[in-house]
Amino acid sequence: MDRKICCAFTGHREGKLPWRDNEFDSRCVRLKQSMYDAAQAVYTAGIRHFLCGMATGCDTYFCEVVMELRSMYEDITIEAAIPWQGQSERWSEYQRRRYNRLVSECDYQTVVQSYYSDDCMIRRNHYMVDNASVLIAAYDGRAGGTRSTILYALRQGIEVIELPV
Repeated sequence: MDRKICCAFTGHREGKLPWRDNEFDSRCVRLKQSMYDAAQAVYTAGIRHFLCGMATGCDTYFCEVVMELRSMYEDITIEAAIPWQGQSERWSEYQRRRYNRLVSECDYQTVVQSYYSDDCMIRRNHYMVDNASVLIAAYDGRAGGTRSTILYALRQGIEVIELPV
């Protein structure tokens, strides 16, 4: 895939979000709309392939909004960038069902490694950035994986679009 037409996404899991897992909270609804608007804007600018890390929280929201866009623009493809084979094993049944549905609806699935390791999330994030020309980030300013991914993208010269959480 030509990285010039690829967009990666990073964002917080629900545990770091002020509304936790309440997707009906008005702040969550606004964030999802911001994600949709950002994805549509990069599509208009030429992006056709979207990379999503498939974690709970913001990754899930982003995957769903891009799937909504794909229903309007048939040239959009979505890649599930999965850090390790058993990513969803310890999630709730609801989260696993949602994850399995989303992964099955993605056009591509890339499993970065078959086993869990302390750095598998970092490796997944680097894979996404290394294969994209733009990164959309739902970010609240706190330390963690989202910040690390943004900093890595900036070091790689990748455009970063921050969406406040």
